[in-house]
Amino acid sequence: MASPSGIVKAAELASALGAVVLGAGLALVAPEGLRLHAVPLLITGLLVHGTGMTLKHRLQGQAGPLAWWDRALFWLCGAALAALGLWLATAWAQR
Repeated sequence: MASPSGIVKAAELASALGAVVLGAGLALVAPEGLRLHAVPLLITGLLVHGTGMTLKHRLQGQAGPLAWWDRALFWLCGAALAALGLWLATAWAQR
């Protein structure tokens, strides 16, 4: 089994990768020719980033109590991801 620090690093990598894919999806929203690929990239990035972020948060919590700002940033990011998900669902429904 991997060490706890290795698992946290893997969670950080998954979170970062999701953020990159999410950013790529956001960048593709504007250009008309690439717009067809934007929604799948946004959804993939949202899921991968959210999974990595949640896993990292849980693993760090096992090591001891988290700082208030760490918890606040986690929930702020979660709220932003939920807002993005709602925006995507609304945009998809209006098609």
